[in-house]
Amino acid sequence: MATIFTRILDGELPASFVWRDDRCAAFLSIAPLKPGHTLVVPYEEVDHWLDADPELMDHLVGVARRIGRAQEHVYRPEKVGLMLAGLEVPHLHLHVIPIWSVHDLSFANAGSADRDELDREAAKLTEALETLGLAP
Repeated sequence: MATIFTRILDGELPASFVWRDDRCAAFLSIAPLKPGHTLVVPYEEVDHWLDADPELMDHLVGVARRIGRAQEHVYRPEKVGLMLAGLEVPHLHLHVIPIWSVHDLSFANAGSADRDELDREAAKLTEALETLGLAP
């Protein structure tokens, strides 16, 4: 059975995308810890990051880095957090989050965002990726 992320990647469920290439896509979290909270997800259904091909992990981190640069440009955070949790969906994904405090990385602080809000934030990040020369 396809994971919820595979269904999103296949277009069965809506998402606010900021990145697509031949190995992965990135879209905004529907339960953001901060505005711009982005998930980098491979098309390949891998549950645990330790089971992923090292080249795939390198690619995902490279995409996360580009998105992090865009988040710096848009949100001016203290840092950009990168997190691999993996308990909520059995499909490898990297959380890229603009942060000002370690508390910004707590899932206890997860909010919610409507589609219009997510689309606005995705547009900001997509524009920043293009402006910085980092778009796919």
